[in-house]
Amino acid sequence: MFTGIIEETGTVKEKTPRNLTVAAEKVLEGSQPGDSIAINGACLTVTKLDKTQFSVDIMPETVRRTTIETLHYGDTVNLERAMLAGGRIGGHFVQGHVDGIGKVVSVTPEGDALIVRISAEPEILKYVVMKGFIAVDGASLTVIACDDFSFSVSLVSFTRYNTTLGTLKPGATVNCEVDIMAKYIERLNRADKKNTVIDFIQEDDFLRTR
Repeated sequence: MFTGIIEETGTVKEKTPRNLTVAAEKVLEGSQPGDSIAINGACLTVTKLDKTQFSVDIMPETVRRTTIETLHYGDTVNLERAMLAGGRIGGHFVQGHVDGIGKVVSVTPEGDALIVRISAEPEILKYVVMKGFIAVDGASLTVIACDDFSFSVSLVSFTRYNTTLGTLKPGATVNCEVDIMAKYIERLNRADKKNTVIDFIQEDDFLRTR
């Protein structure tokens, strides 16, 4: 589990179809093989590390769901270690289970902030609400606008300069993870609707003419 507060940015040092090595500093502190580190919001397991870098394995599901496949040597990535029990949650509960890929539609300056509009698939957007949380490349952000095709977030100066999001351009792709609470609410809502008397009767075929 993560909080969506990026600890540092790292640099891709090596990339193969099944492995990724990233140079870092802060996230190496206290880490060991078997620990989880989120790379651009994707929770991945450390397989080995030394004083300057760490490596993770890449699964086919990771390739299907995230932008990991598009990374190359020298690219900058957002990094966060798994949260410690009892630690502060500065963002929101982020699982590191990327729901899908979004595409930057526009980047518009607004004072010291940047308004980034991102298009996404309906399966993602159905969980997006005004003032709700969403993780973009692992960063916990607040939705400031949304419609049937996209959502917008505002990047404050700190986020722009301490994550990869400040360099986003139209056409760029990003990892999106919706708020897990929205999924639980949807699940409970479906269960409640299904357990009505009519649903029970229909499922058990009591309305069929006998």
